Amino acid sequence: MRAETEKLVDEIKQAISLLRRHFDWDEALKRLEYLNMRAEDSSLWNDPQEAQKLMRERQSLDDGITSVKRLSQALADNTDLIEMGEEEGDADIVAEAETAIRSLSGEIKARQIETLLSGEADANDTYLEVHAGAGGTESQDWASMLLRMYTRWAERRRFKVEVLEVHDGEEAGIKSATVMIKGHNAYGWLKTESGVHRLVRISPYDSNARRHTSFASVWVYPVIDDSIDIDVSESDVRIDTYRASGSGGQHINTTDSAVRITHLATGIAVACQAERSQHKNKAKAWEMLRSRLYEEELKKREAAASATEAAKTEIGWGHQIRSYVLQPYQLVKDLRTGVESTSPSDVLDGDLDDFMEASLSQRIEGSAGQPVADID
Repeated sequence: MRAETEKLVDEIKQAISLLRRHFDWDEALKRLEYLNMRAEDSSLWNDPQEAQKLMRERQSLDDGITSVKRLSQALADNTDLIEMGEEEGDADIVAEAETAIRSLSGEIKARQIETLLSGEADANDTYLEVHAGAGGTESQDWASMLLRMYTRWAERRRFKVEVLEVHDGEEAGIKSATVMIKGHNAYGWLKTESGVHRLVRISPYDSNARRHTSFASVWVYPVIDDSIDIDVSESDVRIDTYRASGSGGQHINTTDSAVRITHLATGIAVACQAERSQHKNKAKAWEMLRSRLYEEELKKREAAASATEAAKTEIGWGHQIRSYVLQPYQLVKDLRTGVESTSPSDVLDGDLDDFMEASLSQRIEGSAGQPVADID
């Protein structure tokens, strides 16, 4: 077997091992056996809501297990074909099997991405907040650049972006903004983007053309549906109203229609000014608060999501997850995964998938250097 093909086979074996570990393979097989048994029980449909939930879990688990088994078998079959072809001197068989293995590599990547987006709330819509760090106009301009970057990313995926609140900067940019991004797996894709983002560039606001470093934070949390019950009462919060701010337009008026709700126990605060009615803004803010509290609970249960804690800390040195350098060289680097791009303009225009996939992959791969069992 050629060294190139051998390396690809080893990579596919490792990827399959990671998928098996993600599924907790032995437990997944037992769970599927139990769900198949429950599906044959006619009394299951006495509770249609519970039945549908179990059937969705069964279908998802069956699809995942079947896919891993098929990929493992296809890899073994094509590896055997290469060995047979080499023994018989049949170059056509070898070439055909090598082509099939390269195709398997692409399938594995697609399967990994599907697995990365299998969390409890990953399929949901998401809220995304951007906050400027210290530094006045520089950081506020950087915050507006980040908001545009995520908006462009969402547009590339044909997701819908709804602006819920924006606080404009004094001279340029924004102090903060909250948007809702609607689309399948919106939260799953964006959940690892929470943290501090650092920009290095020659400032367009500095007459001496000096290089500046700016910081802004991003916070991502899922939109929750009626099936998720978050218990919070008005006695647990402080509700403030204020005049909506922004660049104007049909959704901005001169009354105190904007609403901010602060959860007293955690200090979590959300705000909405998208609607003309204070009542509607208050209702939306309640939805956002429940989502934030739910996201807090998710973090407790998903220890691998600890990177999102960065967004709670000081917006500055030592807490950034990604660095965007425009001068004196061109480089975007994720400080968690090491993924880089030498085209910041593309990244700032929404080309973020490589960064997102790498950070999501860490949730399967775990800590660096952890041994992975070989596929038999």
